[in-house]
Amino acid sequence: MPRLNLKAHHHIALAYFFLAALLGILLRLFYIIPVAGNYRYILHAHSHTALLGWVYLALTGIIYRLFFHRTILLKKYCYLFLATNISLLGMLFSFPFQGYAMISIIFSTLFLFCSYFYTAFVFKNVPEIFRKTQSFKLIKAALWYMVFSSIGPWALGVIMSTLGKTSLWYKLSVYFYLHFQYNAWFLLAILGILFFLFQKLELDFEASKFKRFFFLLNSGVILSFFLSTYWTKPPLIFYFLGGLGAILVLLAFLQLFAFLLQNKKLLKSGLRSMEYRILKISGLLLAGKILMQSLTAIPYFADLAFHNLDFVIGYLHWVFLGFVSLALFAFLNWLKIIQVPRNAFYFYLAGFIISESLIFYKGLVLWLGLPFISNYFLILVLVSAFIPVAVGWILCANLSKK
Repeated sequence: MPRLNLKAHHHIALAYFFLAALLGILLRLFYIIPVAGNYRYILHAHSHTALLGWVYLALTGIIYRLFFHRTILLKKYCYLFLATNISLLGMLFSFPFQGYAMISIIFSTLFLFCSYFYTAFVFKNVPEIFRKTQSFKLIKAALWYMVFSSIGPWALGVIMSTLGKTSLWYKLSVYFYLHFQYNAWFLLAILGILFFLFQKLELDFEASKFKRFFFLLNSGVILSFFLSTYWTKPPLIFYFLGGLGAILVLLAFLQLFAFLLQNKKLLKSGLRSMEYRILKISGLLLAGKILMQSLTAIPYFADLAFHNLDFVIGYLHWVFLGFVSLALFAFLNWLKIIQVPRNAFYFYLAGFIISESLIFYKGLVLWLGLPFISNYFLILVLVSAFIPVAVGWILCANLSKK
């Protein structure tokens, strides 16, 4: 089969991001005009394409670039990449028409096996020189969390056929998957790339401090899952474990942010101004994410988040469109795999900030009884359209380069 380079790999990832963003616009049109489609089915296609098409492909491609030092992909990796894309396209074209049914489940299952093979590929083939580095320890943990998160989808099949979608175990399985995707796999993979950057810039994160950071982070990631169980009114021990997890995550990032502030000048001098600016914004969004997660350790806010869908959507988009996607843009630009045009980035950022403000505003309206602006949904659609336009802009700018 023809060999594929990493730029093409990430062009495909960006294309999935563009398609996911278009599906997001379609979902918001449901509130304005009649749409010939099933909202929930299209939502499945939107979320799977975004998380597995864009984020998964972008992260796995960067990991390959960092630890295998190749711009041309190995033949065995190309076959794995092909199978992964068959599964992604299968989900993209089956979910909108049937939701979770036989065809989409087959392709979802294929994707899970592809992710397992990718993990095994990395663990088996990564050069010995990287195996004990701080960056690879974080990446290795991230990949294990990705595999661990798949317990959620596997459990869903059993739960749907026995207890049904109304069972609390159905929602817990979904929350289990999302938690270990967003708060473990995505988070630790991005941190692993960041620590690789530290290594390249010769920033010394002391071994003893890293050991403490790694312990706090992983302990916090695992225990903070219990925050997602508060809505079930669980035993008191679950509240304690969830709260402890939130505190441990907070302590881990206080240590990391202190290190970043101490080495601010070295980071700034080692990066191009655009990359530094994007990473700085991504870091601020990460801090906001940790703060929101910490608030849910308080039962009142956990209950509020569970019953207020706009806060949940706002949080998920904050992490996905904000922290994660901006970090990926910065790292891809740093590695010279993708070039992010300055104006396209600011157009994207404007769409993100305004749409997030509108989503959280609606949540506040429902919570506090604030006045609701007229034409809200139309404004939200128009502002949200900035996202696919900006992503399409970045994609076209890179495709046009020879």
